[in-house]
Amino acid sequence: MDNLQRFISQVRSRLVAVLVVNNLLIFADWWVMEKIIGADGTRLVISMVVISILSLTFLPWLSAKYLAQPTKLIWQAILHIAPDAANVPAPNLKKRTIGYDLVMNLVSHVYQLASVVDTIEKTEGSQRQDLKTDFVANAMPLPLLVLDKNETVLFANRATCDYLHRAAGEVIGQNVYSVLDMSFGTEETFDTWLAAAKQTAAVETKQWERVRLQVEGEATQAQFDLTAYFNAENPQGFETMLVLFDRTAAYGRDDQGLGFIELAVHELRTPVTLLRGYIDVFEEELDGKLDPELTGYLDKMNITANGLTAFIKNMLNVARVENDQLTLKLHEEKWPEIVKSVVNDFSLRAKIEGIAIEATIAKGMPTVGVDRVGMYEVLGNLLDNAIKYSGTGKKITIHAGLNKEGLVETTVQDQGAGIPTSIIGNLFDKYYRSHRSRAEVGGTGLGLYLSKAIVRAHGGKIWVNSREGQGSTFGFTVMPYAKLADEQKNGDNNDITRGAHGWIKNHSLYSR
Repeated sequence: MDNLQRFISQVRSRLVAVLVVNNLLIFADWWVMEKIIGADGTRLVISMVVISILSLTFLPWLSAKYLAQPTKLIWQAILHIAPDAANVPAPNLKKRTIGYDLVMNLVSHVYQLASVVDTIEKTEGSQRQDLKTDFVANAMPLPLLVLDKNETVLFANRATCDYLHRAAGEVIGQNVYSVLDMSFGTEETFDTWLAAAKQTAAVETKQWERVRLQVEGEATQAQFDLTAYFNAENPQGFETMLVLFDRTAAYGRDDQGLGFIELAVHELRTPVTLLRGYIDVFEEELDGKLDPELTGYLDKMNITANGLTAFIKNMLNVARVENDQLTLKLHEEKWPEIVKSVVNDFSLRAKIEGIAIEATIAKGMPTVGVDRVGMYEVLGNLLDNAIKYSGTGKKITIHAGLNKEGLVETTVQDQGAGIPTSIIGNLFDKYYRSHRSRAEVGGTGLGLYLSKAIVRAHGGKIWVNSREGQGSTFGFTVMPYAKLADEQKNGDNNDITRGAHGWIKNHSLYSR
């Protein structure tokens, strides 16, 4: 929850308290007049009217004074630095009040922008691009950039130049996207946020964690937290300010932990491959020679080995996504063949669980431009979840066809217990698993995260519709091959390559 939402929540709770006090006063007046004094109906009504008038007079007066404290502090800060205001003291920010975090954030930005404006107004002509080295921003240990409305860098302090290993002349006057080669772990990147802020807000603040930055001459990526401040129609042209908080060392330790997991899981591949090979030999050599009970054991061994293989693939692919190393090669494929292949591979497991898989594929489906292995993994993850969470449901329905936008849309519907609305928004997060089901159903919380990365790298979308008690429907889209070729404008597109990053760059189709 950001500072603004926290302030709104605080105001809401205070207003509820005021209403409660008002109702208690009226109830107390009625109780005293009725039960203790024994007043008649007329006196009782008069008394309650008087109390109501007094409440409506004093409670709003007290509430307004209290709730206006944040506005008063910000107003005082602006007048304190305004050139046309005299003898206005600075606000006392040591005293905590409602919306304290929001006030501190905004007042800090006001003072910082005032410093920038004051310094640049004192520079003339060519000096505007060569700010004095004693400018206070150059003493900041944090990289600071100021942008104009065209995202051109107007100012970069010394810490920024040191961080990027560039001279000031290589930063100032350049487009910010050519200076900062940033990648984000969320769909709301800096440029998408800034474009939305320019359309809807006069002032806006945003923070991102774990932003990656490719620095020229560095083999490894820098990692930092980013804070952006937007101020529309600034009279001096300083529309956006960026502050970078380096976290390379801390986040690097997390990456090393992920690398260790990748190494450990990678070592499991050989024994699991051998195990699956032995199971295949047993199935072939003992076909028809075992009684039903032993055949069932062999089937369960096969399912377990396949599940472990899927787990290993998910772990390795998630590590590759996080390290920007998972590459998908898109070819022209027949979508019905991929769907039928997944259904056939999961039918035995579903049968053992007492579940029937029913696949409906529209006729005349166009070919699609996909990485066959990647799409198999996506559909396999969705079908695996549907089997796990079917509960008492006995049927899973898969439907594939063209949607209204001309995209190939595939849905997987189960008849399970459904998903609470409160957790749907977290389903595609890495390692997320509902506390309600993690004890009963095994899993890593990586399947949906990886599926989203792969679908997004294909230019598609993935979603879920669910209600408790009514089952769940997961769906995703991929592009027809002809449409993908038109979009890429890359000849006959016999070999289109895309990276399933999980890390999204500004102004990028996420392609290679």
